[in-house]
Order: sequence, then structure tokens, then C-alpha cells
Amino acid sequence: MVDLSRRGALGVGLAAMAAGFAGGAGAAAPFFKRTGLPIGLQLYTLGGDLRADVDGVLGQVAKIGYRTVELAGYLGKTPKELRASFDKAGLKATSSHVQAEGNGPEPTLATIDRVIADSKVMGIEHIVLPSVPMPAHVDAKARPGEDIVARFARVYGQLTADDWKATADLLNAKGKALKAAGMTMGYHNHNAEFMPLPDKNGGGTTPLEILLNNTDPKLVTFEMDVGWVVAAGADPFALMKAHKGRFSQMHVKDVKATTKPNFAFQQDPTEVGSGIIPWVKLLPAAYAEGVRGFFVEQEPPFARPRIEAAKLCFDYLDKVVA
Repeated sequence: MVDLSRRGALGVGLAAMAAGFAGGAGAAAPFFKRTGLPIGLQLYTLGGDLRADVDGVLGQVAKIGYRTVELAGYLGKTPKELRASFDKAGLKATSSHVQAEGNGPEPTLATIDRVIADSKVMGIEHIVLPSVPMPAHVDAKARPGEDIVARFARVYGQLTADDWKATADLLNAKGKALKAAGMTMGYHNHNAEFMPLPDKNGGGTTPLEILLNNTDPKLVTFEMDVGWVVAAGADPFALMKAHKGRFSQMHVKDVKATTKPNFAFQQDPTEVGSGIIPWVKLLPAAYAEGVRGFFVEQEPPFARPRIEAAKLCFDYLDKVVA
């Protein structure tokens, strides 16, 4: 972890991390052309613009050059309708974020058979749990005068090591069902997973360490959200090295140097290539550690229309020699 008292030095710290990693600088061709991997887009990036005009916006996504996408919900459509929209745009949906449980019309990990059936229709191969399910003992209700940052800090601060171990058990169980169907189970981090747990709950470890150490590598993989790793003050290079082979997908997300290390869902977002994350070093490092699914994702607030931001991210990644 980066020393949180040195908040202004996050960009310098990342530069130092990258300097110690060999490879990338001498590559002769752009990273994605050299590896033959597509540049993907997490559709959450597009927000309500996408839901308002699914076919039109997906057409713009494909025109930019994206070839794969990751779902974060069904956008008010059926799996068959979504597949038709993807096919029309010339896109492949290879991954999908699925909540642990819920009361809405979309399937959850609690209805894993339906998740599998829907995924087969859409062509999805990877299912990712986007965040920890909240156990009944957690008081998640907003309190008067409490801003969103304070609320997140309070809510996630109530989670114990046993709660995170229960999530690991859930991932193992659902991973077994997905593996039998020829699919994979993954987990996506935010920055709350790097919050040190009290000794009485977890021996001073972090939630992410609990998830990594209590899931079966044959059943569960991880999707590293680099922006949230950095927002936590953590080192994405060291994380991959310490857990070789555990990360198979990545959210390619950049942040500004003004981002202060925290565990409460705060970051100062920017388009990929215009922030502090050293992609020239990180992309080949991730590839060397087994990452094969790369999805651009950007958090709000946006300085420009979301589709324009998505294009800036793609244009950088399409040319970056790494």
C-alpha cells in the first residue's frame, strides 16, 4: 500500500512502480495490435445515453472501433433482443456484471441457471460479481445530513472478515456452476476492498486479500479495476505479482493526480491516457500476468459527452505502444 499520509505523491509513486517493471518500452507495435486482443468497453460508461437509444449508441461504439463490450444490466431488453442489437452493431458481449441478489426482473447469482441460459443466448463467457453483497446486519440506510462518501465509509466499515469470507464462499459455489457450463466466475474490485480490517476481525488483512486467499483459483478469477486500485493508494503491479494468474480481466480506467487515496468510492476520473496511470508499462505487465479481457470504463463526472470520452480512451489505446 502507498503511505496514505503522502497523498500528493500518488502520481510519483505510480511512476516509480512502473519504472521497476521490465518490458513494454521497446515494443515495436501498438499493444492491442501486437497482442491481437480487442479493446472492450464496459457499457456502464455510457450511462443513460445507452438506455435511451441502445441500437444507435451501440452503432457509435462500433464505429469508434470497439469490438467487445461488457454488460452492466440488460438495458430494458431481453437477452434475445440484446443479442440482436450486438449482432447488428458488429459487437460481441463477452462479459457481464451480475449482482448477487435482487428483486428486479434481471437474473442474479441467486438464479444462476437463468444467468447461464441468458448468457448462452448473448454469447457471454464471463460473469463478474461487481461488488460485495450486503448482509442483513449492515445498516445501509442513508442518514440525515450524511453525504455519499460518509455513507459508503460507514456501510463498508460494518463488514467483517466473516462477511468477506461468505462472499468468497458464494464465488466458489457459483464458480463451480459456471465452470460446468463452460463459463467463468469473477469478482470486480472497488477501493473499499483495500480497507484494512481490524485485528479482531481479520488479523489486519484486507477484504481483497480475504477474497483472493479464500477462493479456488480453478473456479474464481478477478477483474482488476485499475482506477479503483490506484484510488485506494495501492500498487496494481505488486498486486498482480503477489497473486499470479488470478486476474484475467481488467477495467482500463484512469484518474487524475488530484485523486487522494481513500476507501470510500472517491476518485477524480479522466479519459484513459490523460491521467497518472502508466499504461505503457501496465498493459504489458497485465498481459504477462494472464489478463486477456481489457474493458475501458470511466466514472462520472464527465468533462464531455460520454461517447466522446469513450472515443478518446479508444484512440489512445489503439495507438499506445506498450
